[in-house]
Amino acid sequence: MIDSLVPGPGALGGVVVLDLSRVLAGPYAAQMLADLGATVVKIENPRDPDVSRGFPPYLTDGDEEFSGYYAQYNRGKLGVGLDLAAPGGVETLIDLVRRADILVENFRPGTMDKLGVGYDVLREANPRLVYVAVSGYGQTGSRSRRPAFDNTAQAAGGLWSMNGYPDQPPVRVGVTIGDLSATLFAVVGALAALRHAERTGEGQLVDVAQVDSVLALTETAVVDYTVRGVEAAPAGNEHAWVRPYELFDCADGQVFFGAYTDKLWRASCVLFGSPEVADDPEIDTMRKRFDPEVYAQRVKPLVSAWLAPYTKAELEEMAGDVIPLTAVKTIGEVVDDAGTAERDMIVEADYGSLGTLRMFGQPIKLSATPATPGRVANRFAEHSDVVLTALAGYDAERLGALRASGALS
Repeated sequence: MIDSLVPGPGALGGVVVLDLSRVLAGPYAAQMLADLGATVVKIENPRDPDVSRGFPPYLTDGDEEFSGYYAQYNRGKLGVGLDLAAPGGVETLIDLVRRADILVENFRPGTMDKLGVGYDVLREANPRLVYVAVSGYGQTGSRSRRPAFDNTAQAAGGLWSMNGYPDQPPVRVGVTIGDLSATLFAVVGALAALRHAERTGEGQLVDVAQVDSVLALTETAVVDYTVRGVEAAPAGNEHAWVRPYELFDCADGQVFFGAYTDKLWRASCVLFGSPEVADDPEIDTMRKRFDPEVYAQRVKPLVSAWLAPYTKAELEEMAGDVIPLTAVKTIGEVVDDAGTAERDMIVEADYGSLGTLRMFGQPIKLSATPATPGRVANRFAEHSDVVLTALAGYDAERLGALRASGALS
């Protein structure tokens, strides 16, 4: 019966994932696995469901509402309401773990142990279980018990100090990059561990920290410091050393212009009617154009003059397949862009009387086993009976007893 609730076999068809996580990093990781074909069961505490169910924006129908935020990160999952603190709750989770391949949680380290379902307990029930733990500072180290949010990771991972404009306070990255980076590393770790488990029968703990994940996104900042003793600092829209490679004004907005190599620079000179500039001895090589003073005095003014008379659309049309020149687009422009549609990056899910939710699609394009991102998210505890019957073998009497004890919703 559970097969009727999930799509046809995808790349992860047959893989069972238990998602005990909340808000973003864990749920998004589990959602990625669901998009790729896994059967993902979202397990929530009836006394304290995933707080993101209350996040805007909302699909509404009269007094009924459903969080679009929750829907985007929990699409394609089955919902179970289970209170681990109630009689029978822990035993029920362990019964589900016996049938699972992956478990995802993002509680503060030690929380699952206190509930009686830490990794050591669960691997006894299922030695091949891949246990994915996403946290702020990781499962080990002196900082592991500290509370953390996305901004914690941006601050502690060094990224916040690098972002913004010179001579101004640093600026946080405008999306929850601490959560999102941890999501991606968690998925990679889960799939690597799953491959090992399928080959050997041995599961393992996948420990992903938001702070570690952010640090791994700081590009050259670490080696700049360890090799040259230079600390990364806010540089606005400029690259640390690649030039020209930044934002420029045009007639109706801004564009990114990145023709910094000699080949691309020469093509740009021809494209914008200045072929003689390509042989100017002051700026004819990439190394010369990288020099901050030369760039500020000669290169940047020239590029600015090239781009200023044209609109974003005209510049993109001119650049075509020749040079990297991209309009800086609003989210509305991106959603409505034909190129976005061509890549199936806006998908729709039908929520009946609440309406249709348009959300981002799945960027991983598999030719033989395509992802299925355009699915609805679970209502709270929507599939409790179906999941426990199919995966744990519970009958109506057992389900009734769990409800009577308060463990099951």
